[in-house]
Amino acid sequence: MIQDLQAKNKRIAVLGLGYVGLPLALEFAKKYSVIGFDINSDRIELMKKHIDPSEELEQDAFDGTDIEFTSNPEDLKKAHFYIVAVPTPIDNHNIPNLRPLLSATELVGKALKKGDIVVYESTVYPGATEEDCLPILQDLSRLKLGIDFKLGYSPERINPGDKVYTLTNILKIVSGSDNDALGVIADLYGSIITKGIHKASSIKVAEAAKIIENTQRDVNIALMNELSMIFKKMNINTYEVLDAAATKWNFYKVTPGLVGGHCIGVDPYYLTYKAIQLKHHAQIITSGRSINDNMPIYLAKNILKDINNAGKVLKHSRVLIMGATFKENVSDIRNSKIFDTVTELESFGIQVDVIDPHACANEVLREYNCRLAEKPEGKYDVIMVAVKHKEYENLSEEYFASISADPFILYDIKGIYRNSFPKARYFSF
Repeated sequence: MIQDLQAKNKRIAVLGLGYVGLPLALEFAKKYSVIGFDINSDRIELMKKHIDPSEELEQDAFDGTDIEFTSNPEDLKKAHFYIVAVPTPIDNHNIPNLRPLLSATELVGKALKKGDIVVYESTVYPGATEEDCLPILQDLSRLKLGIDFKLGYSPERINPGDKVYTLTNILKIVSGSDNDALGVIADLYGSIITKGIHKASSIKVAEAAKIIENTQRDVNIALMNELSMIFKKMNINTYEVLDAAATKWNFYKVTPGLVGGHCIGVDPYYLTYKAIQLKHHAQIITSGRSINDNMPIYLAKNILKDINNAGKVLKHSRVLIMGATFKENVSDIRNSKIFDTVTELESFGIQVDVIDPHACANEVLREYNCRLAEKPEGKYDVIMVAVKHKEYENLSEEYFASISADPFILYDIKGIYRNSFPKARYFSF
């Protein structure tokens, strides 16, 4: 297989060209012949013009690549090595939504041939690859695992917006349905990943490794969020506590905040879902999720209290929120929790303006039914800096005061301006 791929006698297909799939497809396309598949034809047209719809990659990332972008499932039949990198979201009840994964699996199953290999990168609960996806592959292809084709799992580890830990310099976990599959998958990924390869003992181990990466971070952030609530009652700044505690060599520093995005706020629900099926109640994980999911409402309640304490009428008040993306310096608004705060404030009649230099206004409107403001207008009773965008880091106290009503109330969620604005009624975690 490797020799045929190197000689471009066989092709790699990457299904799902978002934050994970597109960088992976382009990296492989520097050495191999690649089919980049996405069901969104509008996105495909942009990529044909060397434009990344996710705004993560520059145009030169497409240079020197052997890749065919397509939304036609028939083109998948030309491939022999399939990589599935589609989203794995949750529904409104926090239940895993495997529909995108299973739909992509159906497409692969219809294209699968003897000798092919299928690798999944989408984050799932342990067992999903073999228990949910494999039966579809076998049923639609009429082929048998181990006899006719091979299976593997290699979890994505891309961190959107991170310019240091990029695809090629993040150690890659790989796994396979047998030793032969493991060897081929490891060799193929090893040809583009400079950081190295870790061979997991099984597909389930690789799935579990990925799911606990974000679950661990989620639980630790939840601890910091709960501590921040306690410290606020004590009139102690959490960031100052963390700075002091971090002077010990083995202290694990995690900061409080809103937990959104495509991974950390989602992946733990995949694990707890599987745990429930096994009749186990994952107490720490579910408690952490509850804390983090309620942080937007916690923020809203504090804002409401501050407006009321300032002697103002809620329905006549205005709040400015700076930052709509789930993290700094990216355009990604997936699972952004700031809009939960917006909804809660608006339910009390407060006018809320949201601005963001990176977010797409049309996407925000479509996803959250919220219109981004182009810029601050008039005076605001509360200003919240929710995201640590580079554009916000050097703003002065005078700037905030100029768009603030009296009293000057500033919510600095990420602690950017800590101890810098003496005129403000300052809130931070």
